[in-house]
Amino acid sequence: MNKQIRFVASLILLIISQNSIIAQSTVNDSIFSKTLNEQREFWVQLPENYNPNNKEKYPVVYLLDGFSLKNNLETVYNNYWGHYLPHMILVGISNRENRTRDLTISQVKMRRGASMDQNTGGAENFTKFIEEELIPHIDGKFPTTPYRTLIGHSYAGLFTVNMLINHAHLFENYIAIDPSIEWDNQKLLGEAKIKLKSDSFKGKSLFVSLAAEQLNMWDEKVTMDNIMEDSSEFSLFARSIIEFSKYAETQKQSGLNFSWKVYPEDLHGTVPLPSMQDGLVFLFDWYQFKSPQLYNNPETKVETIMNLLKVQEKIYLSHFGYAFPPMIDEMLNAYGYMNLQMGSPEKAKLFFEMNIKYYPQSANAYDSLAEYYESQNDYENALKNVTKAYEISGSDYFKERIEKVKAKKKE
Repeated sequence: MNKQIRFVASLILLIISQNSIIAQSTVNDSIFSKTLNEQREFWVQLPENYNPNNKEKYPVVYLLDGFSLKNNLETVYNNYWGHYLPHMILVGISNRENRTRDLTISQVKMRRGASMDQNTGGAENFTKFIEEELIPHIDGKFPTTPYRTLIGHSYAGLFTVNMLINHAHLFENYIAIDPSIEWDNQKLLGEAKIKLKSDSFKGKSLFVSLAAEQLNMWDEKVTMDNIMEDSSEFSLFARSIIEFSKYAETQKQSGLNFSWKVYPEDLHGTVPLPSMQDGLVFLFDWYQFKSPQLYNNPETKVETIMNLLKVQEKIYLSHFGYAFPPMIDEMLNAYGYMNLQMGSPEKAKLFFEMNIKYYPQSANAYDSLAEYYESQNDYENALKNVTKAYEISGSDYFKERIEKVKAKKKE
C-alpha cells in the first residue's frame, strides 16, 4: 500500500502540473500617495488559476522590500501552493527610496555609536499609506478577500512587528525576518511586552526568524549558548530578537499563534528565503488538508470522501472567516482524473462534480466532467458539459471539443 500511495501522490502532482495551463500574471504598477506626497511603486502577481471572468476571490500577501525580495517569495509560493498554501495574490511594495524613513518607528540621532544621516521615524505615515491608499487600491482593482499576510525583513521586520502590536486589524498573519527590534533602545520590545500581556491577539499569527551565523561582528566567540551574557552594542540586534521571541512564547493568554526559528548557518542577507518557506508553512499549517492517505486510498468510500471535504470546508471557514472551497480546483480535478485512471469512476465523478460546485465559472471543471461522461459512453451528458465549458470561455478549443463529442455521439 505504501508504494501505491507514493505512486498516487506522484500522479496527482503530474496531473496538476499538466492542467495548470493559466500562467502567472505579474503587473508592475504605482500610485501617487497623498500621505507620503510621492509616487509609490509595487507589483502584483495573480494566482495560477486567476480568470477575470470568475467570481473567485483570493487572500493577499504583502511583501515589503518587494522588488529585492520578489524572487524569494515567488520561489516559496510556487513550490508550496496547493497542499500547503492556498491560491493567493502577491503584492510587492517597493522600499528602494526612503526605506529607513518609512520602516522605522521613531526618530533617532545615533545608532550603533554613529550618527544617523537619514530621516527616521516615518512608520506611522507609511502605515497610513498602506491602510488608506494601497490596500483600498488593491482591493478595488483585484478580487481580494480581507485575509492578509505581511512579510518584512530587517527594518521591514521591525515595521511588521510594529504593525501587529499597534495596528493588528490590518493583517491576520505576520512574518518578521531578522527584525531590527533593537531600534531606539528596544522601544518596540518594551511596547510589545505590555501589549502581549494585556491585549488579545486571538486569530493573529506571527513567525519570527533569527540569522545566527554571525551574532556579533566583532567577536566570533559569541554563540547562541552565551549571547544573552554579552552586553555589547554589536549583539543587541540578536539579543532583542531572542528576548522578544522568548517573551512572546510565554504569553499564551494573548491568543497569538506564535513561532520563531534560529538559522545557525544563515547571514542577515541569506535568511529571507528559508524564513519565508518556514514562515508561510507555519502560518498556513491549518490549511493543509487532513487525511491525504484516505483521499489517495482506492478503497476509501465515496461517503467518507464527502465527509472529509465537509470537515475541510469547516476548517477553512473558521480560519478565513468566510466560505472557502475545501480544495483548490487543480487538486479536485487531479483526484478526479486519478480515480478515473485507477478504475474508480464513482469517486472520479464525485471530484469532478465537487469542482463544478466550488468553481462554477471554471470551464476546465465542466470539460473534465465531460471527459468522465465520455469514458462512460454517455455522450449526451458529455456534450452538455463541454457546451457549458464553451459558453463560459468562448475558447476555440472547446468549440472543437463540441464537434468531436457530437461525432462520437453519432457513432
